[in-house]
Amino acid sequence: MSFAGFEGRGRYEATPLADALPVVMSHHDDRIEEPEGVNPVIAKDHPILKNMTGGWPYFLGYNRFKAKPASDVLLKAGDDPFLVVGQHGKGRVAAFASDCSPHWGSPEFMAWKHYAPFWAQLAGWLAES
Repeated sequence: MSFAGFEGRGRYEATPLADALPVVMSHHDDRIEEPEGVNPVIAKDHPILKNMTGGWPYFLGYNRFKAKPASDVLLKAGDDPFLVVGQHGKGRVAAFASDCSPHWGSPEFMAWKHYAPFWAQLAGWLAES
């Protein structure tokens, strides 16, 4: 039920999150199921992705959204943004299109050697530490 989610029930686009997040969200079901797997690719160098070498593991799906003009797309799945970062007020924001745990997050993702460093670097960047 994140972003628009199943049958559009997440409804993030109708909440204050719509202004804060660096993406434009749908009001309808935005899920992209990829049972054969989709591997995100780095679209832009960024401190969050430092030392993320060797390619990304696969995911089984993601939420489709569009990056706002002033934001940065760091990861893409095909033509779709997969990780987008930006500014909101005095803070930093991010939108990650998939799961950090099982469902769309594959066992390979959770066992990936960069799994913990990725989340730590993302949280550190958001906190400006």
